[in-house]
Amino acid sequence: MGLHSSELPDFPWDSLTPFKRRAEAHPNGVIDLSVGSPVDPTPDVVTEALAQAANAPGYPKTEGGTPLRTAIREYYRKVRHVRPPDRDGIMLTLGSKEMVASLPSLLGLSSGDAVVIPSVCYPTYEVGALLAGAAPIRADQARELSPGTAGQVRLVWLNSPSNPTGRVMSVEELRDVVRWARERGVVVASDECYEALAWEEPWASKGVPSILDPAVNAGDTTGLLALGSLSKRSNAAGYRMAWLAGDPKLIGPILAIRRQMGMMMPGPVQAAMLAALGDEQHVQAQRERYQARRSQLWDAFTKAGYAIDDSQAGLYLWVRAADGGKTAMDLTGWLADLGIIVAPGTFYGDDSHVRVSITASDLAVSEAAARIAES
Repeated sequence: MGLHSSELPDFPWDSLTPFKRRAEAHPNGVIDLSVGSPVDPTPDVVTEALAQAANAPGYPKTEGGTPLRTAIREYYRKVRHVRPPDRDGIMLTLGSKEMVASLPSLLGLSSGDAVVIPSVCYPTYEVGALLAGAAPIRADQARELSPGTAGQVRLVWLNSPSNPTGRVMSVEELRDVVRWARERGVVVASDECYEALAWEEPWASKGVPSILDPAVNAGDTTGLLALGSLSKRSNAAGYRMAWLAGDPKLIGPILAIRRQMGMMMPGPVQAAMLAALGDEQHVQAQRERYQARRSQLWDAFTKAGYAIDDSQAGLYLWVRAADGGKTAMDLTGWLADLGIIVAPGTFYGDDSHVRVSITASDLAVSEAAARIAES
């Protein structure tokens, strides 16, 4: 039996209320860098496609229309530079978060099963395991689990680039996880939603590795799933445009359940998604905006004597006190007194860092950088 709602962990952002009150006392106003929600306009190519498809009286396909699934396959070939998944190995999801939360249940996990999640990760990985009645295990190296614990594992979650740290897993690291999992018949699900936002080499030039890359899986997607999203790369978080791709033998049963549940992406949104996948210019323009904001905040923190770890990709800086003398809550409080709200690392399993979003407006980021640098 799964978890009752009353047994779920508290929603982490509710605990930011005291810090928000401190930030509100700043004479120049509050700057919220605690969430990764896009603030720039959704590209015209996306909004126009949505409007043109607005007359949609019929039910859409749960898995997605054939042109859209073909476009996702082309995305893997042209953008990710990997072999496209089979057509039967692609299905749409209503954003990526709902799949992170539901995948353990959809795979049939229950009491006695275990899900390996990154040691520092977005809270929903843990919640998804708990909802299925399974035990979440935080570990970055599954091969280091004891034999007894390893025997309970049925799913391993990867997140590269990571939220919150921005760390990117190499081909060798991904290959090692796949090898370990296949020796035990364990499913590996890789959340790759931040892949378009790589800032450091070699990832900025070569691209972020995917679990669907033959260099990782030897040309065999058995037991592997990749989660993709357009929320960040296309400023369309409100559209809930995402997908699951990989092993058709895993996708098929999941799709059958979702058909029964009516989990269908609206037809106009599918049209918008198709348009977004067909245009890389808006992606590059948004990358340049984020790059400029990232540079401002990076320079401000380092000027103020703080260290930034990982942060190779994604929408966040992973910041800590250079001397290790402040906890995550200390840092959250310090920034709140500057009128800046961030997410403490305790939300993700780390007590020494804060996650700082680069998604605020140019004006807000410039003001935040000035306050930090002058502190």
